[in-house]
Amino acid sequence: MPGLSSQRGVRFGLLALAAVAGLAFASANPTLAQSKKGPAEVSVDELMKPTDLADLAIGPKDAKVTIVEYASMTCPHCAHFSTEVFEPIKKKYIDTGKVRFIFREFPLDNLAAAVSMLARCAGDDKVFPLIETFYEKQADWAFANGSPVPKLFDIAKQAGFTQESFDKCLTDQKLLDQITAQRSRASDTFGVNATPTFFINGKRLQEAPSVEAFDKVLEPLLAAK
Repeated sequence: MPGLSSQRGVRFGLLALAAVAGLAFASANPTLAQSKKGPAEVSVDELMKPTDLADLAIGPKDAKVTIVEYASMTCPHCAHFSTEVFEPIKKKYIDTGKVRFIFREFPLDNLAAAVSMLARCAGDDKVFPLIETFYEKQADWAFANGSPVPKLFDIAKQAGFTQESFDKCLTDQKLLDQITAQRSRASDTFGVNATPTFFINGKRLQEAPSVEAFDKVLEPLLAAK
């Protein structure tokens, strides 16, 4: 089954657990993942407008600069950012209170939606560590042969999941609908059609997401009065 990558309101149609257990998923489309189409700038007020799905955020709310990332858990480019680029940016800008970072789900397929649900269900201070772990082990569950469910459960257990809480999370229709709605809003309102997509104070990062690319954008913003 190909990844669900249409640019407009995608409805996943099946509960995530049933989808993951019963279907084989293709990897995220590399062409889609590298696409740079879409508006160069969006309304910050609209981008930051609250929805019924709470933002996953770190860094002070009153930071001078806010980075919003739209990412898919099955996207190799997103995994590369998480494992190779994010930590230096976090240490330099987020931990020092200069930047607020917001992670928003933009699943490219049902498997990505299911993994995003698990991260959400981990709760509180376990969410970002679990996202990072899923990205670190992406090759083990996203692209390996056979059902990904046992591998996902092995990872989830490290965050305290039981079989019961694992199954309950992956059959949470409300959470699946919220994540799907977030993806649709990102596509329809902000022109997101690729992962990862980054908005920095409303402006889309046009280069590949390297530390140097972020430095080039962040330093002038932070230096401005």
